[in-house]
Amino acid sequence: MPGAVLTLATLVLALAVAHLSLGGYLARVLTSDRHLAVERAVYRLSGVNPQSQQRWSTYAIACLALAVVSIALLTALVLLQGRLPLSSGESQSRTGALNTAVSFVTNTNWQSYGGETGASRLVQTLGLTIQNFVSAAVGIAVCAALIRGVARDGSGTVGNFWVDLTRVVVRVLLPVAAVGAVLLLAGGVIQNLDAPTTVGTLGGGQQQINGGLVASQEAIKLLGTNGGGYFNANSAHPFENPNAVTNLLEIFLILLIPFALPRTYGLMVGDRRQGWAVLGFMVTLWAAALTITTIAESRAATGPLGGMEGKEVRFGIFGSALFASSTTGTSTGAVNSMHESYSPIGGGTLLLNMLLGEVSPGGVGSGMYGAFLLATLTVFLAGLMVGRTPELLGKRIGRREITCTSLALITAPALVLLGTGLALVVPASRAAVADDGAHGLTTMLYAFASAANNNGSAYAGLSADQPVLNLALATCMLLGRYLPVVLVLALAGSLAAQRRSPVTASSMPTHTPLFSGLMVGVALLVAGLTFLPALALGPLAEALS
Repeated sequence: MPGAVLTLATLVLALAVAHLSLGGYLARVLTSDRHLAVERAVYRLSGVNPQSQQRWSTYAIACLALAVVSIALLTALVLLQGRLPLSSGESQSRTGALNTAVSFVTNTNWQSYGGETGASRLVQTLGLTIQNFVSAAVGIAVCAALIRGVARDGSGTVGNFWVDLTRVVVRVLLPVAAVGAVLLLAGGVIQNLDAPTTVGTLGGGQQQINGGLVASQEAIKLLGTNGGGYFNANSAHPFENPNAVTNLLEIFLILLIPFALPRTYGLMVGDRRQGWAVLGFMVTLWAAALTITTIAESRAATGPLGGMEGKEVRFGIFGSALFASSTTGTSTGAVNSMHESYSPIGGGTLLLNMLLGEVSPGGVGSGMYGAFLLATLTVFLAGLMVGRTPELLGKRIGRREITCTSLALITAPALVLLGTGLALVVPASRAAVADDGAHGLTTMLYAFASAANNNGSAYAGLSADQPVLNLALATCMLLGRYLPVVLVLALAGSLAAQRRSPVTASSMPTHTPLFSGLMVGVALLVAGLTFLPALALGPLAEALS
């Protein structure tokens, strides 16, 4: 217990410092008029005018165009990897390659293949690592466009997608990931281009040992809340996460940007208190999930080790629960323990983190704009209850705004429930679940919740590498990412076009702890009404059995 308290205190202190420093830095990056030399070179090569501003529709088209090109190129790279350098026989099927490409482009990093057996060192380095940077930058860029929509007064523009994308990669993700990689390397994470070697085991058998550029990919997969593991065991593998110190560092990297963005939001809209309100909402959900998961796992089994099934001894129950709560509360999906081995209440809490919409604190960018959608819905509902015109930071929440908000919020739930139901009806996908009954339902529900909310983690009892599930989950990942992105950008454009109304005594305060509490209530109410029947038949039924 003292070790757990020290670990949590260290993490909270580090995140508090980063919230202030990185949050302010991000605001300066996204509002600066200055372009670095390397950025100007990128603009010249790509034919981008960095001074031009885009309407929301142009911003969305640029975002979608990048996604289409990225998916096509990455699919081709994965299919052709056997003919390219640095290959040791790795391969994927056509549907598997498409699933992988969609997964990494959408910031999901769902892996229906074993990391070291399905992707060569070239694919890992050139394809997947690059998408880890780009997909994370896209999330922050969309978040920046939404914040500008709130901050601007009577403007028809929300920024320039290509400028935002370039700046985030060059000024934020690359330098922070480089520092993170060096620290991981110092902690024992490997970084090499060694070919797989076969060694003997103590039992007289043989085992293949794989190398690779792991530290560099590990840093960005966590910093960008991507989550795809270089190895099949992901962050439970000692080459990716060798000890308790690297475990704490990896959790810090996961939470770093999501917890910093509320300050960026407050600074960019000119009211830091708005950022504190969103931060309070995120911290409340994250802390609640961590508490419930830790208690559930500590009491999951008798004996001094409690519920250690599926967990690494070097991390223990708290180190595993802290990682799991953070990775499912963001859109990371990396794991340092097997989530299927968690107790029904512990695993159900991890599932609920995703079903809430990945807002505790959510993925890089996507968590912040997801929280803003919930704030918009909260203002609208509260306004209806007290008879006030719904306004948020002087911007009226009218028919167009609430329509975009509602459609964005119901996209993932619709995909989760429809996808799970259809997958359980189709014989091929139903046969992929190793368990029957409540646990089998939870396994399939977890998979589609992970895909639709762009998380990427999975229960181990699902054999996902088959055509039906590859295509179904790829569809959920694609729609779950880009439908909300387009709707969020439409909301940004609508807000940017409005003139800001002055705040009066009749305006609803959105910067108070009370409003944060209302946001928590709305988030739980939306998830509860939507998923309670499924949760009752899955993890709750299993817990009561």
